[in-house]
Amino acid sequence: MLSKRIIPCLDVRDGRLTKGIKFKENVDIGDPVEAARAYYEQGADEIVFYDITASAEARAIMLDVVKRVAETIFIPFSVGGGIRTVDDMRQVILAGAEKVSVNSEAVKNPGVIRDGARAFGSQCIVLGMDVKKVLASSEIPSGYEMVIHGGRTFTGLDALLWAKEAERLGAGEICLNSIDADGTLDGYELDLTSLISSHVGIPVIASGGAGKPEHLLDVLTRGKADAALIASMVHYRTHTIAEIKNFLHERGVKTRMLW
Repeated sequence: MLSKRIIPCLDVRDGRLTKGIKFKENVDIGDPVEAARAYYEQGADEIVFYDITASAEARAIMLDVVKRVAETIFIPFSVGGGIRTVDDMRQVILAGAEKVSVNSEAVKNPGVIRDGARAFGSQCIVLGMDVKKVLASSEIPSGYEMVIHGGRTFTGLDALLWAKEAERLGAGEICLNSIDADGTLDGYELDLTSLISSHVGIPVIASGGAGKPEHLLDVLTRGKADAALIASMVHYRTHTIAEIKNFLHERGVKTRMLW
């Protein structure tokens, strides 16, 4: 059995670490470079970095912050936000990222997934999915709709159908974020996570809602996720990554331990 990964998420706005609830009411909570270093030292398996307003503001990602984080950690590093072309991907990889995450642009231009996978390999291409629960319909049969531009624009695109299409195009991993659960600390959206995980053959990272170690246990077992993204739990220092991994280890979930 492959080890389950615990991945802190750095949402960055104007070069500062930020956190919100359901993509709203974001507050400044510190320096992303310092946070990345702390989580690396605590035993994080990877770090995810999102420039959360780059797509909505139609600007390039902040490469200077990406470079500073990459120089600080020695674990896989995934970067997303405002990535529109293969050249954007190249710039991010040259800045130190091992993976690039495409979300809004991939919905508008699915070929960017295929082109990125051909240029850098599928293992470098992460599909970011921001998803909202809606009434099931002929257009949205799963009852989950893709939302882009940082939660601002509904697309009319069914999340499950999109996940399967993105895998076909060459995405090597999915980072699946529930807008409804984001920042609530009430737990991951298990139905959504299980649905996507059960219908694709690539790893799925669950995101949105973690408030206590039990939530990670649920999503990594019942939710069938390969990895869990965390933010508030570590940003507000209610838990450390080592504590979370020990909790999971004691309950039979395999993780990479520091000892």
